[in-house]
Amino acid sequence: MPKKVSIVLVGMNGYGSVYLKELLSNNEHAYITGVVDIYPNRSVYYDCLVENDIPIYESLQDFYVHSKADLAIISTPIHLHKEQSCYAMLHGSNVLCEKPASGNPRDIQEMMDTRDRTGKFLAIGFNWSFTPAVQQLKRDILDGAFGKPKRLKSIVLWPRDEDYYNRSSWAGKKYSPNGDMIFDSVANNATSHHLHHLLYLLGPTLDTSCQLKDVTSELYRANKIETFDTCAVRLHTKDEVEILYFASHAVYKVYQPHYELEFERATISYKDGGPIVAHFDDGSTKKYDDPENNKLAKLQICIEATANQHHHILCGIEAASTHVYSIKAIHESVPDIPDFPDNLMMFDQHHKLHWIDDLDKILLNGYEEWKLPSDMNIEWSKRGKKIELI
Repeated sequence: MPKKVSIVLVGMNGYGSVYLKELLSNNEHAYITGVVDIYPNRSVYYDCLVENDIPIYESLQDFYVHSKADLAIISTPIHLHKEQSCYAMLHGSNVLCEKPASGNPRDIQEMMDTRDRTGKFLAIGFNWSFTPAVQQLKRDILDGAFGKPKRLKSIVLWPRDEDYYNRSSWAGKKYSPNGDMIFDSVANNATSHHLHHLLYLLGPTLDTSCQLKDVTSELYRANKIETFDTCAVRLHTKDEVEILYFASHAVYKVYQPHYELEFERATISYKDGGPIVAHFDDGSTKKYDDPENNKLAKLQICIEATANQHHHILCGIEAASTHVYSIKAIHESVPDIPDFPDNLMMFDQHHKLHWIDDLDKILLNGYEEWKLPSDMNIEWSKRGKKIELI
């Protein structure tokens, strides 16, 4: 690399701490020139920053008054992504913005326009999309190695306790106090990678995701939030490929991400902790590395692209935009999100966890059978409206 890349990190708590840990311990090609956070002393790395004389600012505006950065990492609440990403690009920085790109589809065009006007890149931090394994898999899909796609599905069940929803003022909220769209949910935050992943793999080029035709949702909640902690969603692409996506925080046991992709000549499967495996109809197989083994590939790619002044990042705003549109459609499908029935509500006081009895079994059965809960006539299920997108 021709030079060390200067980085401003915006948001040092939450996922920002993952970036801090990596940059403070492995900074051969980059260094932190400043950190922006309104509550910096909440971070376990606060003392380390002070000891290393790394400046801390209350706002991004204040940072750019006093300094500059080759790369800005935006790791802040969803409703701040557009404003801060655009501000950083306008002040000379490339941007790696954490997922999702925004809670508001109307932000997408402004983010694209600002990128094009400034000549900077705008990467969106969906971990898997930056990994060599997923990039090779997508190239093989585009090259027709498996034939045409038929249907795809994914499931991930991650328990989240009351502390998770109390960690910030925006967790589980639809709107900020200023009216900005957040729509923080299981599908727009913790498991958003796995919805985006399916959309991205079906994109017509390496740097785009597919275009959606329609979305039908089932949304539920066990926690006292404005959005949902459980979803079962059926999507169709404009090419009539069916996508099923199941996710929940209202379960007692962890079920790590699984997905299955059916193509004309092969079925591709993934189980957490193992490789991606393509099983061809002739009995042969092809394996790709587990993308979980390289979750910070996005950071290294953005540092390298910045140092070498190129924009070959692939998961930019175009690739991330379909996820933003899908979240809007998911909420439009079920505008009034129902609570689970009281008789199914369980609470583990020790772990402060709200969960639903047998929900994991129901969602796993739906995953195996390619059915939403309403398809299986589950008593509490409520199918939302089909939202037509094209």
